[in-house]
Amino acid sequence: MVDTMTPRTAVDTGSEPPVDVLRELRELVADRSELERREAVLVRRARNEGYVWEQIAACLEVSRQAVHKKHAGRSRRRTSGRTKRP
Repeated sequence: MVDTMTPRTAVDTGSEPPVDVLRELRELVADRSELERREAVLVRRARNEGYVWEQIAACLEVSRQAVHKKHAGRSRRRTSGRTKRP
């Protein structure tokens, strides 16, 4: 098993010691998760405010199909199985 918590010895190049790259990678994952959550919230808000997939996709610089595939099922999954109250 590989020990991921102990840094490997870097080759001495005479430069500054390397930053804790594993810590930075963990932070990157956390940042990415937060960005994904924020994107989902904003896309849901845009749809609730009446914006169409084409407008949302243009802001995200992706195709309408890509944003629809990524986000359209989320609201359906959240509401599936629930019944509307009269």
